[in-house]
Amino acid sequence: MRFLLLFFLLIPVVGFSQITDEQKINSVAINQVINDYKKARETGDSVLLKSIFTEDIDQLVSSGEWRNGAAEAISGMVRSSVNNLGSRILKVEKIKFLSNEVAMVDARYLIDQADGTQRKLWSSFILVKKKGKWLISAIRNMDPRD
Repeated sequence: MRFLLLFFLLIPVVGFSQITDEQKINSVAINQVINDYKKARETGDSVLLKSIFTEDIDQLVSSGEWRNGAAEAISGMVRSSVNNLGSRILKVEKIKFLSNEVAMVDARYLIDQADGTQRKLWSSFILVKKKGKWLISAIRNMDPRD
């Protein structure tokens, strides 16, 4: 009896916790968008940034500055990348699908700075799927303190 009860309690957990094939495909596409973002930030590629952002993107950077809209966000990112030289590492830690067209991505954001130090940040991205393509709609950068 106990075995049957346990069996029926675990079926929904196992059955509903599996990632779908569509989510697997979307996860690969989302990771590519995050990689494109990293590449564009390192190279100052405003054309690539524009191609992966929604027009109404907003960004909150670790200094507390808000950037609203694609033009302001891209301008600020290019300016920041010039002022903060160094290679960037964005390691996706988690993708949470809020719906079939909305996903939240949490990533470690590491910047190897010219002076040899490493800046350790967290970034969260909200991506939306428009016309079959994943685009970044919001970015939140966090600078956790010990």
